[in-house]
Amino acid sequence: MRVVIGVLISAVVATTIQAADLSTREANRIQEAAGVLKEIHAVPDKDVPEDLWQRAECVIVVPGLKKAAFVIGGEYGKGLMSCRHAGEWGAPIFMQIGKGSWGLQIGAQSIDLVLLVMNKSGMEKMLRNKVTLGAEASIAGGPVGRDARAATDAQMKAEILSYSRTQGLFAGINLSGGVVKADEDDNRDLYGATVTPRDVVMSGSVKAPAVTEPFMAALQRAPSTR
Repeated sequence: MRVVIGVLISAVVATTIQAADLSTREANRIQEAAGVLKEIHAVPDKDVPEDLWQRAECVIVVPGLKKAAFVIGGEYGKGLMSCRHAGEWGAPIFMQIGKGSWGLQIGAQSIDLVLLVMNKSGMEKMLRNKVTLGAEASIAGGPVGRDARAATDAQMKAEILSYSRTQGLFAGINLSGGVVKADEDDNRDLYGATVTPRDVVMSGSVKAPAVTEPFMAALQRAPSTR
């Protein structure tokens, strides 16, 4: 009994430390990513098709990527990724995405990105030191609407489907040339030094910290009414 109590106390302490280590900026990013999903899901005709959402292994949401990130080398947009385990969304990890050749987006002041990782191979690639979209992982701009029947063959075969939201417009975007990787520093703040992004994504046994609850709730997309 003492051993059990000791383990429970340690777990509570660990959770407290994680919450204390998370910066206001990181906590705000979680809230913003949740907001992006809620707003997109609120308009089914302009959302990710439901059948693609249900098939996706992982989703990455990068809120408020600024214009400067596209024109100054070395800057990154940051967001969150959650992957499914037994049909349920698992604890998220922080991700970052580097600039690519997205010329049509340069005029925008702020861009929200949503990436669907459609298979386990793509999920594995997201956990590498870094992955170049379009070169190491196939990617295509995703279709928008209630279902995916209008999707092209290229979209249906892509490992990753990508979307952007600019000034309220949500549409597929080709993110070829971008570089995606886990954000090691922010994940250390969220989970502690002994838990790696791979541990979180692949094990399915790591519990989502309380601070990520808004994002986890936003992932629970309600079925649309046809």
